[in-house]
Amino acid sequence: MAVYRGPACKLCRREGEKLFLKGERCLTEKCGIERRAYIPGQHGQTRRRASSEYGRQLREKQKAKRIYGVLEAQFRRYFDHALRLKGVTGVHLMRQLEMRLDNVVYRMGFAPSRDTARQLVLHGHFRINAKSVNIPSMQMKTGDEIQVIDKSKELNAIHIALRTSAKREELAWLAVDKVKLTGKVIRAPERDEIPTPVDEQLIVELYSK
Repeated sequence: MAVYRGPACKLCRREGEKLFLKGERCLTEKCGIERRAYIPGQHGQTRRRASSEYGRQLREKQKAKRIYGVLEAQFRRYFDHALRLKGVTGVHLMRQLEMRLDNVVYRMGFAPSRDTARQLVLHGHFRINAKSVNIPSMQMKTGDEIQVIDKSKELNAIHIALRTSAKREELAWLAVDKVKLTGKVIRAPERDEIPTPVDEQLIVELYSK
């Protein structure tokens, strides 16, 4: 599985805002944006950010990819699938990204970041509808139930994530039992229920050129 392995803080600095790629660290003074709020690279402090229409569209696409940890080919497949569906393409795109298993694990509070959620899924710490899974990109469906497997219920990463997730807004399309370490997808989210700071219409315009 191809994933980005470089420094996460550089991605936030490149976009000029916090993408919350490192969980709780992003809320502390150790956050890369807090320490160096300029574009990475030799000329980062003097380079101007892209302000053209194409530049804004490109940056929005890059930001969405980086938030959800998706590379270009897979992101394009999500867009092509969204384009074939009836309705608003941008909303369908965001919904597909949001319904990825690794993202749902993160939204439920079982991981401090999507990257950690991806690793937990890969190592088989969750069951979906009582079946073992290890595919982070798996698309969740209405009614799907997630359960932390018994031998993983004492993992520090999960319990730390549950404590820090209490600071995040609860999402109406998910139900979570933090005692039993289970969760359920009640329904697909509406766009205003996806707290991701992305203007998906700019992405649609970029790919529609």
